[in-house]
Amino acid sequence: MTLSRQQITLLITLTLVWGFNWPMLKLGVNHYPPLSFRSLSMWMGLPFLALVLYVKKVPFSIPRADWKELLMLATTNMLVWHVLIILAVQNLSSGRSAILGYTMPIFSAMIGVFWYGAALRWRGWLGVGCAAFGVVLLLWHELSAISGKPLGVVLGLVAAAFWGLGTQQIRHTRMQAPTLAIVFWMTCMSSVLMSVLAFAFERDHWEPPPAMAWAAIVYNAFGVFVFAQAAWLSLARNLPPLASTLSVMFIPVLGVFSGAYVLNEALHWQDWAAVVLIVLAIASVLWPASTPPEPARQAADT
Repeated sequence: MTLSRQQITLLITLTLVWGFNWPMLKLGVNHYPPLSFRSLSMWMGLPFLALVLYVKKVPFSIPRADWKELLMLATTNMLVWHVLIILAVQNLSSGRSAILGYTMPIFSAMIGVFWYGAALRWRGWLGVGCAAFGVVLLLWHELSAISGKPLGVVLGLVAAAFWGLGTQQIRHTRMQAPTLAIVFWMTCMSSVLMSVLAFAFERDHWEPPPAMAWAAIVYNAFGVFVFAQAAWLSLARNLPPLASTLSVMFIPVLGVFSGAYVLNEALHWQDWAAVVLIVLAIASVLWPASTPPEPARQAADT
């Protein structure tokens, strides 16, 4: 399997946007209620996402028979993920939340094997193992701090599990609608439901967001809900699930190393070893398999 130039560009940009979004999330929830912060980001990004569909002449229509599945995809891919992970960020540091959230590829691979009956070859198992060990190494010096905040850990892991399930579902969907149209309506549904939750639990804390919160809201509106969500679902829908999930494993690495640069946090040998393991994990599923010599292929065909 090889990636096209467009997919490589999407993947690199997605990694950068989502990687730097974790400190922006922490900045947002430090200055504004988390569910309300997420809701404002969604509503701000939604009109511009609609504009993208209009400019690209992507039809908005979804067949009536597909709306039930669309609601299910919105629930697993967006609503549960966004609600739980933003609450996890409130309880943990941005770097720890990113690492826990990006245990998603391990969940996705296991769901693919045990739920969808996917056949995982040795390179796939190698990739999953390297990713899992890399996550453990990234968490090496965080375990004592995380153990004191079990709620945040549980929220992060459950969010990752639902995202992994959603990734498998979007890959196996029979919906024929364009990905951008699916993303638009999933965002609409999630925005409404997120706003209901924000009203139910945070309306007593509503006030005009301060400047720092607005910076995080704008970044999330355009970086995440206009670009990253659509880019990710496009990759998840067009690449094998394991390839699409492991391909974003550099995001928690970026979170750890940007924290070291911006916040002057110490790096340890485990962090560098984790980088090597995650590179191996990505390469194990994205590196093109060697093709047999021409005579061997001809013999196999006959």
